[in-house]
Order: sequence, then structure tokens, then C-alpha cells
Amino acid sequence: MILKKFIFTTALSLLPISEVLAGEEVLNAGDTSWVIISTALVMMMTPAGLALFYGGMSRNKNLLNTFAMTFVAYCLTSVIWVMWGYTLSFGPDQAGIIGGLNHLFMAGIGVNDLSGTIPTYVFALFQMTFAAIAVALVLGSVVDRMKFSAWIVFTVLWVTVVYCPIAHWVWGGGWMGKMGALDFAGGNVVHINAGVAGLVLCLMLGKRIGYGKEAMFPSSITLSALGAALLWFGWFGFNAGSQLAADGVAGSAFLVTNTSAAIGALTWMFFEWKVNKKPTVLGIASGVVAGLVSITPAAGFVSLSGALIIGIGAGIIGFYGVTVLKRRLSYDDSLDAFGVHGMCGIWGALATGLFADPAITEGARGLFYGNPKQLWIQFVSILATALFTAIGTLCVLMVTKYLTHGIRVTAEDEIEGLDSAIHGERAFDISNS
Repeated sequence: MILKKFIFTTALSLLPISEVLAGEEVLNAGDTSWVIISTALVMMMTPAGLALFYGGMSRNKNLLNTFAMTFVAYCLTSVIWVMWGYTLSFGPDQAGIIGGLNHLFMAGIGVNDLSGTIPTYVFALFQMTFAAIAVALVLGSVVDRMKFSAWIVFTVLWVTVVYCPIAHWVWGGGWMGKMGALDFAGGNVVHINAGVAGLVLCLMLGKRIGYGKEAMFPSSITLSALGAALLWFGWFGFNAGSQLAADGVAGSAFLVTNTSAAIGALTWMFFEWKVNKKPTVLGIASGVVAGLVSITPAAGFVSLSGALIIGIGAGIIGFYGVTVLKRRLSYDDSLDAFGVHGMCGIWGALATGLFADPAITEGARGLFYGNPKQLWIQFVSILATALFTAIGTLCVLMVTKYLTHGIRVTAEDEIEGLDSAIHGERAFDISNS
């Protein structure tokens, strides 16, 4: 009898605790460690990767202003999220539209509370990093000409009014997720959202002084290339971390993310080489970002073959989005937030409806795997996101304009440069060179 009891106890101790306590939420140390690391990776993408990528593409006289606006977007979102952003996005569902206010200031959540197999605090912080980079991406459309004070007000309002509802629709139990829309890591929530918002913002602000008449050279392609590399590195947390578990799907998401980025860069490079006769470093870096954007909604749903096609499409769409489309529509999207994030986000969301493979994630089945309905669902989700973002961003801009007495800097400040006019600094000391 004692021997039987010993054998039973020993066998029980060797089983994963999740199997012993089936049906209960149990902390998994491996999952928790991976999501904490992923959170740190995604955090780095905004005040490091994106700041360098955008800062290097901005003009010398506006480099520090671009850094400052990126940093303040991250700082503001960090505070907004724990005060009311998290509960609006992930609080109890209210008619499929928004989360309830149960968790204002993180109320009702303790250190031992879990979301799946990870602490709720870790889940909340991971999601915060997505909100932060989403609003920071919008900045790419308006560098060189938006008031710093207006950007601060815009960030607070946009995260609250535009980002949080869409995050709830897709990931927080809202109508879009219930409809069956597939968005693994933020094609709709982050990239289409930010890209459309950036387009609205640049159209409302108008073109930069001298746009189309004078050369506007980037301050440092080196900084932009370094920023793209940091974004690429951080994106593994962005995509593979979105599985919220250290498992095979996370590994697959890691693989397809890297593959799409690489083939996206090569595709952009070859198209630029053929059209403009020169393969630029900025083009290669932009192709990396285009490939990363496009694979984001699909990362946990598609196989390697799907990732290759998505990445090739990203390189083509991204290149023509920032050249032909921008030229023909004649809008001044300073750093091509819409051309890369908006256009490639749309492509990625549609491609998810084509290539979602149930062998990767059970229940995710695209057109080429026998489910044409999924493509229609993806189209509806894209359209709904774009319309809501456009209208919401326009409303936020109107309120911002009223509160800050205008959203554009004066002509004098724009000509002088915002580093000096607003911050009283300069990015490089070239007085002795």
C-alpha cells in the first residue's frame, strides 16, 4: 500500500501542474518569462528603434524634436494605460464596443491574478507597449511641422478615443473578435490604425514649407538603419510574444516574422534598383519594416510559404506606396507612415484571410485552406478600422486644435527648425568641424 502511494505521488509530481489542475488558470513560469522578455523587446521599439528610425529620416533641424515626440508618446501612454487605457481596452465587455471601468487605476487586479498562464500585470504591461508604439507611429506623418503641445494633447486623446476601442474590438472581447477577425499582433489595432490616423493628420496639417520645391534630406541614414535593425529585433517580441506562451506557435511566429522582413527588404531593394537604378540603404531598411508590418496580423496563423508571399507583397506595396501613390495623390506624409504602415498593414490583414493555415493555429483557416468567408471578415475588419480611425482622429484633431489654439507651428519656427525653436537644442555640434 505504501509502495503504491509512493508511485502515485511520484508520477503526479512529474506531471505539468496545468494537467494536475485541469480547468484552472495556473501560473506558468516559462510563459511568464517569455512575455516579460517580449514586453521589454517591444518597449525598446518605441524610444529606441522608432526614435532612431524616424529621427534619422527627419531633417537635421528637427531630429531632436522627433526624438522628443517619440519619447513623450511612450511616457504619456505608459501613464494613460494604467489609469484608464487598460480597462477601456480589456475591462468587461460593454456591448462589444468598449471595456468597462472596473479596472480604473488597475483596481481589482492583484499580484497573484492571472490572464491565462501569466500574471495580469505582465499582460497589461505587454499590451501597453503596443498602444505606445501605435501612437508613436502616427508621428511619422507630421514631423517638421506639428506643435509639441498639440502632440501631447493629441496623444492623450487619440490613445483614449481611437486606440482603446479598436484594441477592445479585436483583443478585448469586442465585436470584431467575436466576428472572427484574425489579427495576431496588431495589423488592424496598430498598423492600419496608425497609418490611417497619420494620413488624416498630414492632410489636416498641410504640406511642409518648400515641399516638392526643395530637397529635404534625411539627417542620418545611419541612424535610420540602426533604428530599423532595433525594430527588427524588437519585433520578435511584438509578434512571437503575442502568443502569450512559450510554445510552438510562438516559435513559428518568430520564424515567419524574420522571413517576411528579410524577403521584404530584398524585394524593395530589387524594385528600387530597377526603377531608380540605385539600391539605397534607406530602401533596404524600409523594406525590412514593410515586411515586419505585413506579417504582424498573420504571424501566428501562416506557414513559411505564406510568409514568403506576404513579405514579397510587402516589398512591392511598400515601395510603390511611398513613391507612386504618394506622388499621384500629392500628400505630404513626411516619413511615410501611411505608405508603409497603412498600406502594408492592409495587405497583411487581407493576406491573413488568404493564407491562415489551421495546421499552425487550429480554427484559423483562410481562403486557400477552404474558408473564403475569412477573407470577407478580414475586409470588413479593415474597412471598419479605417473608417473609425479616420473619423475618430478627425474629431481628436478638432478638440486638440481648440485646446492648443492651433496644431501647426509658426512659419518662422518651421523654417528655423523645431530643435532650436521649441527645445533650444541641436542634435549635432558642428561648430568646430
